[in-house]
Amino acid sequence: MNITRLADVTPFVCASFVDFCRQHRQRGSARAGKPLQAASLGHLFGAVEALHELSQYTDDPMLVHPWPGTSATHLAGLTGHGTGYRGGKTPLMPDEVLITLFQRAWSLVEAADDVLDVRDEILILRRAAGGKTSAEAVYVRSRGWANMFEFNKAVLELRTACYIVAAALSGCRNHELGFVQRGACYCTEEAVDNDDETNTYWWMRSQSTKTGEGNTEWVVPEAVAVALKVMERWSSPYRALIEAEIETRVAENPSDPEIAEAQLHLNAVFLAMTPNKGNQVRTMSGQMWNKALKTFTWNCGLQWDLASHHFRRKFANYAARSHFGDLRYLRSHFKHWSMDMTLGYALNASQEVALYADIQIELDDIKEEVVDGWLQPGAALAGGYGENIAKWRGSHAVTIFKDHRQMVRSLAESASIRSNGHAWCTAEDNNCIGNDLERTRCSGCDNAVIGPQHAPLYHGLHDHLHEVLACDDIGEGGRNLVRRDMQRCRDVLVMLGHNASEEPTTV
Repeated sequence: MNITRLADVTPFVCASFVDFCRQHRQRGSARAGKPLQAASLGHLFGAVEALHELSQYTDDPMLVHPWPGTSATHLAGLTGHGTGYRGGKTPLMPDEVLITLFQRAWSLVEAADDVLDVRDEILILRRAAGGKTSAEAVYVRSRGWANMFEFNKAVLELRTACYIVAAALSGCRNHELGFVQRGACYCTEEAVDNDDETNTYWWMRSQSTKTGEGNTEWVVPEAVAVALKVMERWSSPYRALIEAEIETRVAENPSDPEIAEAQLHLNAVFLAMTPNKGNQVRTMSGQMWNKALKTFTWNCGLQWDLASHHFRRKFANYAARSHFGDLRYLRSHFKHWSMDMTLGYALNASQEVALYADIQIELDDIKEEVVDGWLQPGAALAGGYGENIAKWRGSHAVTIFKDHRQMVRSLAESASIRSNGHAWCTAEDNNCIGNDLERTRCSGCDNAVIGPQHAPLYHGLHDHLHEVLACDDIGEGGRNLVRRDMQRCRDVLVMLGHNASEEPTTV
């Protein structure tokens, strides 16, 4: 019986609950005398959010969110820089770890036919003999493997290698790769403006259940299509076992519920035997993948405790960094991507929305880190925009903000920031010739910020120009251009507090 509508008391109850929890966090638990941890507060606030969500399916729903404009994790103190919380506890995989893993994985994918040719020949020998035969070991040794154990290990390692390629280059979650079926990849072509050429885009179809998106698609480089094609061949004998299981179950009991379960896995490609279920063939579970990934990592000589969910965050981080120009090869793979979500969705309405949000989070984090460096007291900056920041920074501008963190975030959100390799560019378009033809022009551009990390580039550029100046076939006009660019380099180096002599400098 409702004495008072739940919706009417929600704002007051939630506000009181937050105050109560915060007080206990400061004073400590009355029972244990210990302050409530942020994680505990997160669980408590999360329970209230769950109550709000579930109430929407009742006759008396909460009409107002428990804490509009914020979240349980933020109220608990789990968000923000310095907390180590990013909406999850996924650590960012180091570049050197991913490089090692991917190089090893791709080398195995490229050599997949050699392994699968041997595997298929072994299956032929096995069928002819009516079961396992000693001829298998003889054949394996003749193809370069020490024994059947080493060969079988290579076959399983190939499956892991294909997974790593697909996960690293798609940004998919583990269950989304688990839903990948035969024929999941296809390509489309798009005409290049004012050109007879076309761009080829590869897409991967699957399902996403975490966000309720259902059937969705991801844009991927061709390498993913290659890896999944290998998995189609790799999984062929496993799918045959599922077909045999279905036939047996139908013959014994057409109403057996396991028939429908087996059919769900019939066209999957990432398959495995499940020993605890009588060697049934089913899609690899998260637990099985994490074990396989750890083994692969150890075999690469790495100490990183790899898990399947690490690839998604690393992908988002790389995509955000490519927007800054740090990863040119990724930008060429995804040249039609943009941080402008509307442009991205215009290409294919079936794309996964959540992945773009993860990339945007990484992009925001990187931008704030860059801007924070600009606003550090005494940080040397060159370039037109950089000089303006330095002047503005020294005018006590922080007084118009609540604190330094808010100042950093405000500037990061208001500026379009990307790297062209020799400066941070804040221009709203990509038509500046300083990004391509006349790189020294950034030294005086109102959109450029040049920091200490760029100094070695300007030292090197100055030295190369000094060599060009000695050439006798560039004419006086060419030498004047070289002298101008050398002076621009020296101006930048002076602003950054470096030696700016006219002679070459070894850095």
